[in-house]
Amino acid sequence: MRKGLQPSRLVGFALVAAVALILSACGSSGGSSTASTSTPSSQNPSATPFLASLGRIVHTGSTVPANGDINPYGIAVVPVTSGRLVKGSTLVSNFNDKTNVQGTGTTLVEVAPTGKLTLFAQVGALPAGQRCPGGIGLSTGLAILPGGWVVVGSVPAAGPSGAPTNANPAGCLLVLNSAGTVVESFSTPDVNGPWDLTSAVQGSNVALFVANVLSRPAGTKTLPPSGSCTVVRINLTLGAGMPQMTGATIIGTGFAWKVNHDTFVLGPTGLALGTNDTLYVAQTLGSHITAIPNASTRTSPIVDGASTLTSGGFLDAPLGMTLAPNGDVIATNGNNGNAVEITPQGKQIARTTLVRNGAGALFGVTLTADGRGLAFVDDSTNSVRTDTVPTPHAVVAPVRVGSAAIASLGSVITGPSGRTLYYLNTETIRSITCTGACASAWPPLLVPTGSTVTHAAGVAGTLATVVRPDGTSQVTVNGHPSYYYSGDTTTGQANGQGVHGTWFVLMSGSSVGSGSSTTSTGSGSTGASHGY
Repeated sequence: MRKGLQPSRLVGFALVAAVALILSACGSSGGSSTASTSTPSSQNPSATPFLASLGRIVHTGSTVPANGDINPYGIAVVPVTSGRLVKGSTLVSNFNDKTNVQGTGTTLVEVAPTGKLTLFAQVGALPAGQRCPGGIGLSTGLAILPGGWVVVGSVPAAGPSGAPTNANPAGCLLVLNSAGTVVESFSTPDVNGPWDLTSAVQGSNVALFVANVLSRPAGTKTLPPSGSCTVVRINLTLGAGMPQMTGATIIGTGFAWKVNHDTFVLGPTGLALGTNDTLYVAQTLGSHITAIPNASTRTSPIVDGASTLTSGGFLDAPLGMTLAPNGDVIATNGNNGNAVEITPQGKQIARTTLVRNGAGALFGVTLTADGRGLAFVDDSTNSVRTDTVPTPHAVVAPVRVGSAAIASLGSVITGPSGRTLYYLNTETIRSITCTGACASAWPPLLVPTGSTVTHAAGVAGTLATVVRPDGTSQVTVNGHPSYYYSGDTTTGQANGQGVHGTWFVLMSGSSVGSGSSTTSTGSGSTGASHGY
């Protein structure tokens, strides 16, 4: 479905083989995160890492709008309600279109805490006089400024190829108002493939720190396969009208970048500005974090490699980055779905798994609205998720599966609502395919966190649960994920029986199936349950 980081493509960039061995032991069970802390003698053992306080991973909602754009990259939590921006909601930029071509996503979506998805903007033609060389492909760079101004990076593809455009410079920074309308663009030689950004606001002055990920020698007509790029500070002023760009200063140079078929391009990505005015830059190639001191006032650039905060260790192709409430840096790995916590002194003190088996899943990351957890995009499921402080254990009533008699079928298995349950005969617990629009028509029977599943007397079959792609837990009956049908409006109905020749009622009694996927041999309209 997606084009994410692939370990086989990036293994050549790992610093040492030993790092891979360390990280291979960093998995966790789905639905929770497991922090692993390291406290060398030089590190205060009484200091509790921010990641160690988390551990409750929750699915917030889908990031796929009506036009089908996928691959969420940028993320920002709305601080103040303004226009269409609602405080506490999460704004997300999509990098791919519905055909999964990289660098062609044009939508910004807003995900409410309830999971409700709203289209904030779909970028089409730019205002007169504005340009974005190469086109539109919304990147990880995303920030919300005072007044409801939204700044998002664009790193476009060269047509349908899914490779970076030959435009020089490539892409731009787009500025939208709080109604989701593009009002201006910043396109200069200093903005060349704006892959990620962060911002600092002082009164009416804004510093945008932008990680460029492309470059091309003057006079060449095609994009080279690799090169050296920059980190730039863009200065803006906020007033009665649109934000005005007042200057651009290169504060970091010598960052390697490389075109990659699976990942579009690799290079400097995540940015976080420390309380000491040090800008931290996550360099995917080489798995290290560069520190640029005096970032807000610097007039000369730091060369990558001359000021390294940390490298290797738990880092494995770091992408997104944010600053923890305690001042530590949080970096998300592109190669394994882990987050890593680093002190301002460069000590890697914790790591946690945000997405199990999450190679290619993590990009943008930020703090939750209350500042107590992490909000991140999960590219593998096209969703927003959070890692928050676990809630005290509460007793939750079990999900009770029952049965009911339907004249044309016999005894069918029902959910707690009393409505009929179904299974999809092309699906297995190892390959859950009914998601998105399918799950709207066939809502899965879910088990809330802290609950269990049980059955009423007389219901035959083995009950269990399986983790769905979005991280929720679904009831299975003899190995079959179970679903309601939206066409059943009350109990005693089985309108989903035989739909598309693949959906069938789960039957109770001694004829319950063996737990493997079954194949229908009937027309789907006879009421046969084929093993159930």
